[in-house]
Amino acid sequence: MGVPDRDQALPPLVLLGGPTAAGKTALALALADRFPVRLISADSVQVYRGMNIGSAKPEPGILERYPHALIDIRDPEDGYTAADFVREAEREIRDSVEAGRLPVLVGGTPMYLKALRYGLDLMPTADPELRRQIECDAAKSGWAALHRRLAALDPVIARKIRPNDPQRIERALEVCLLSGRPLSELQRGRGPDRMRAAVHLVICPADRGELHRRIERRWEAMLRADFLDEVRDLVQRPGLDRTAPALRAVGYRQALECIDQRWPVDELVRRGAAATRQLAKRQLTAFRQWAGGFWYDPLNKSTITRIIKRVDATRSACR
Repeated sequence: MGVPDRDQALPPLVLLGGPTAAGKTALALALADRFPVRLISADSVQVYRGMNIGSAKPEPGILERYPHALIDIRDPEDGYTAADFVREAEREIRDSVEAGRLPVLVGGTPMYLKALRYGLDLMPTADPELRRQIECDAAKSGWAALHRRLAALDPVIARKIRPNDPQRIERALEVCLLSGRPLSELQRGRGPDRMRAAVHLVICPADRGELHRRIERRWEAMLRADFLDEVRDLVQRPGLDRTAPALRAVGYRQALECIDQRWPVDELVRRGAAATRQLAKRQLTAFRQWAGGFWYDPLNKSTITRIIKRVDATRSACR
């Protein structure tokens, strides 16, 4: 099945975005208590089965009471792409509307949300053998060396990708090698806004120090919940390579390094929290560029009331 038409507008929906640990899930559940909704995850790690603690996936009891589409839909061996998300999220959105439920996208993966909003360019599909070769080269030479290789093939794209971003380096090299053309030549640029009828809500504490404290508390809670055992179980899976995109996610990558290098737990908390703060910074940068977003502080007591009024007014206007 191909990617949906990038010019076709999406039905009215609510986007509940923001950085990691901002409090999106709690507000999504509050909306579900107030409106007939369909919660749809827009998280690039929560799609994977067995990756629960490190992805901050809602607990089983919460998922039973508040089902989320696009959670636990892939094994980490299989991988998941932005194109997969666009196709499956659009199906869930349209099915929700047909069932008389308001689609609510919940997540902090801006790349997925941007692809859904503005469409994707037609690119070569992933080639597992080529990816294994790229990952083998990276294991031997390092990702910085592969970034230099990418710069020789596609300097435009290389300038946009950090040398320590293995997932994007791998995909850009893969496209160049499969197509024989630079990725930058295949990108048509942003398509029309397909989410014109959406309510765009961005959730983040106004006090960035509070966001950082939440991130550190989350790491401490993850370790109390046996996050390291979760990672040990994952690396025992016979078909899951340590270089798989799922295990390069922030949190899992640091936990693997901790296991391999035998860091003390407090060192993992320090490094893991630092990496997560960097992730939150990148997410915030992306959401600041998100057109039409209404920003809300989850610590403000009036936030949920204001969000409910905005969503209710939008629903009434769409009837």
